[in-house]
Amino acid sequence: MSKDETSGLSRRGLLGLAGAGVVGAGLGVGGAFAVGAGSTATSNAVASTYPFFGKHQSGIITPAQDRLHFAAFDVNDISRDELIELLQDWSYAAARMTTGEAAGDYGPAGGPYDAPPDDTGEALDLPPGGLTITFGFGPSLFDDRFGLADKRPSALIDLPKFPSDALQPELVGGDLCIQACSDDPQVAVHAIRNLSRIAFGRATLRWSQLGFGRTSSTTRAQKTPRNLFGFKDGTANLRAEDTAGVTEHVWAAASDGAAWMTGGSYLVSRKIRMTVETWDRTSLREQETIFGRTKGEGAPLSGGSEFTDPDFAKAGRDDAPLIDENSHVKLAHPDTHEGVQILRRGYNFVDGNDDLGRLNAGLFFISFQRDPGTQFVPIQLALSRNDLMNEYVRYVGSAIFAVPPGAASASFIGAGMFDLA
Repeated sequence: MSKDETSGLSRRGLLGLAGAGVVGAGLGVGGAFAVGAGSTATSNAVASTYPFFGKHQSGIITPAQDRLHFAAFDVNDISRDELIELLQDWSYAAARMTTGEAAGDYGPAGGPYDAPPDDTGEALDLPPGGLTITFGFGPSLFDDRFGLADKRPSALIDLPKFPSDALQPELVGGDLCIQACSDDPQVAVHAIRNLSRIAFGRATLRWSQLGFGRTSSTTRAQKTPRNLFGFKDGTANLRAEDTAGVTEHVWAAASDGAAWMTGGSYLVSRKIRMTVETWDRTSLREQETIFGRTKGEGAPLSGGSEFTDPDFAKAGRDDAPLIDENSHVKLAHPDTHEGVQILRRGYNFVDGNDDLGRLNAGLFFISFQRDPGTQFVPIQLALSRNDLMNEYVRYVGSAIFAVPPGAASASFIGAGMFDLA
């Protein structure tokens, strides 16, 4: 997207770059962890790039990168035109950063000498590491403030309260979200930091989360990673190569009732705190029973290897099923939900210690689906009610966002929502 096509950053966006008060907030919890790792991670970070513009937003079926910085924002008391301007400014900066350029035209070391730089500079000389920046809109954006009430898709539901929820209000919801993923943590933090600064005066950071060690694979070339319980995670996940499955289960269609969302998807995030100290004192037998898989190979307890289909009817001693009825794999498996699938794209997190000295760690779960009400909700209800793992986890954060389709090169993210596509 050239500057002529969008006139670059708006004047207000440029002024926002001077918002020093947002800089620290943009780092979120555990910011020192991510930034500190940046200088050493670049040797492992690939220099690949993914396009910001296109039919779909990058960061959904893109090969899952190793690092995440996720942020949710509340929109300030601004006009509809100012909201459009913010999304234009964000799109302009995101398109530059995903190619390895600075957020603004001048960069961190150029421009007027007596004005703040239009890029913070911590990613200067770093390759983009496959950076993707994905934007979403929360249910609360579709109220009376911006004339968008009739644009709210029916699939953008308010998530129900699930039986095992222990949600902390400060970790719930948001008008807007940004998911920045890269193989270099410093690049991901740089993206959120600069987009937060550009939003100064127009949107305020509500909450953010750093993640490392992806917990799902989104392509067949990627090996299945492990979560902080030490088990392989996301073996049965949808993959980008499963084009028919992705079309059926991930991408929104015009027939769903919101034409402007065609080619988009719906993102659900859940912050899941793991009581790792208790888990670490649990026997291997019980751990495998809870998951329904072996800890080493990741094979179902009914036999075979990792990608062998579980046989939930196969019995063992005393005719008891080899895979417990309330195991995680049984309750989450597509066979339990009439073939329904979701695309998982979660990350591990460690946010230091809590006030009792326990590790504040767990899974920042992210899923993409075509209809959360018929996909995510029934799966989560089954897990919340009966999952053996509930003894070891607490759901403390939750949000849902409509992720619009990708933007055309001369346009901006979410333009269709304003009938400007």
